[in-house]
Amino acid sequence: MLRKLFPAPKVFIGVVHLPPLPGSPRWGGDMDAVLARAEEEANTLEDGGAHGIIVENFGDAPFRTGRLDSETVSAMTLAVDRVRRVTDVPVGINMLRNDAGSAMAVAAVTGAAFIRVNVHYGVIAADEGLIEGEAYRTLRQRQALGLDVKILADVLVKHAVPLGPTDLGHMVRETLHRGLADGLIISGPATGMATASADVGIARKADPDAFILVGSGIDEANAATVLNQADGAIVGTSLKRGGLIANPLDPAKVKRMAELFVRLG
Repeated sequence: MLRKLFPAPKVFIGVVHLPPLPGSPRWGGDMDAVLARAEEEANTLEDGGAHGIIVENFGDAPFRTGRLDSETVSAMTLAVDRVRRVTDVPVGINMLRNDAGSAMAVAAVTGAAFIRVNVHYGVIAADEGLIEGEAYRTLRQRQALGLDVKILADVLVKHAVPLGPTDLGHMVRETLHRGLADGLIISGPATGMATASADVGIARKADPDAFILVGSGIDEANAATVLNQADGAIVGTSLKRGGLIANPLDPAKVKRMAELFVRLG
């Protein structure tokens, strides 16, 4: 269970936004620099009090759908392995945009504890086009590999819209009970944009026992309100210097956020 993996009353998961990786349009040609940045940010998060870390290839925009290129998977494997080796908190993987299969494979090699899947169950229209969930494939892959890697699934993920009217509560139940996700992520419309506390409330009402994380927009001003009915949050943008996602983490902001989560718990 995810509550055993993250025993804190309110779970604080920080994000390591990797610089552009090999093959992406802005790749800088220096993998050592990418790994050094990953290690530095992971240490900042752990030292600051984060309960977990998720590594994602955020610098690879524009993203593709489906299986990622082999060079991206290789680079992510190195980065996740580096973070796992230098920290003691649970480490997760998000391979944009929606490559759950490669994320599960990287977890098998590196010992990562969880993956984030933006579209695990259902179909959405995203910036990159239509994205179809592959819950059946992801669950069977995990079973075949004999892994205990937890699946955190977004419900109506950010930077995307549903195909037609959608009932959030219904999608919560479907993702959990038909998609067999281990936990859910509820987010705002885009990276860094606040998650509506009402949406978290709908998700909680739909399944009172679900493990629910807020996936975007948490800052020191709104955390108490938005986290009221959530088990925790994945926090990225507000921890950066100047609040800009491309900037390095601000250690003071990380520590203040961790202290806030403790108080809220």
